[in-house]
Amino acid sequence: MSQSSFDLQGHRGCRGLMPENTVPAFLKAIELGVPTLEMDVVISKDKEVVVSHEPWMSHEICSHPDGTPVRKSEKKKLNLYQMNYNDIQQFDCGLRFYKKFPDQQKLKAVKPTLKIVVRSTEKFAKDKNYAQPKYNIEIKSEKKHYNTYQPEPAAFVKLVIDEIRRLGIEDRSIVQSFDLNVLELLHQQKDRKYAISYLVSSGKKFSTHLGKITFVPEVFSPRYKLVSEKMVTDCHAMGIKIIPWTINEQEDMNQMKAWGCDGGITDLLFGK
Repeated sequence: MSQSSFDLQGHRGCRGLMPENTVPAFLKAIELGVPTLEMDVVISKDKEVVVSHEPWMSHEICSHPDGTPVRKSEKKKLNLYQMNYNDIQQFDCGLRFYKKFPDQQKLKAVKPTLKIVVRSTEKFAKDKNYAQPKYNIEIKSEKKHYNTYQPEPAAFVKLVIDEIRRLGIEDRSIVQSFDLNVLELLHQQKDRKYAISYLVSSGKKFSTHLGKITFVPEVFSPRYKLVSEKMVTDCHAMGIKIIPWTINEQEDMNQMKAWGCDGGITDLLFGK
């Protein structure tokens, strides 16, 4: 596989350099030449598709409108599914020092909607003469959170896919999830042009994972430590691309490439 065909994906934009899942992070990733922007989406009370890793305000990165840090004890009470987007965007999630990523630039940033992200990145790419970005959009869904921190899967999938189609990015999008119910619903959508990525966090046997769903996804996305050369071979034998996450050491990235992975998701954006 040539270097140019390897799909380097910026995890939550470029979390190692800029506040995660914010417009500045996605613009920086484009500036660095990253072809695909990876992000997470949740749903607000007023049914906006919001780019956020958690369905609440993280105590590690977010602050109240008055500037006081969100406390760990209160984070899950700040439930985005019970907040209108106008209230969500009053919280800052970019100024606080994040010890996991000490090189991350600190700046005022809010949780954007998917619409804001796409319109901002498309305009930036066009104005700066970069290639139009591709998108890897994770539907953050857990069964224990149904009807509490998120809609039921059918409603969640509809809101996200309708927005992707309205924004005109379906043929440049991967939609991924750990939730098997979400994956099945994504597969059932009529006339879909997006690819489906099956995320997994444990289990090294590819056939076991594939046996849990009723269709063959376009992409398999395991935690990188689960990957073996055999797993890559097995994926390719079925016409499935394999794009592991989250690879933050150059040595590990080199190994994924040597085994023939089709891409890799990273916080640190090698080669920047």
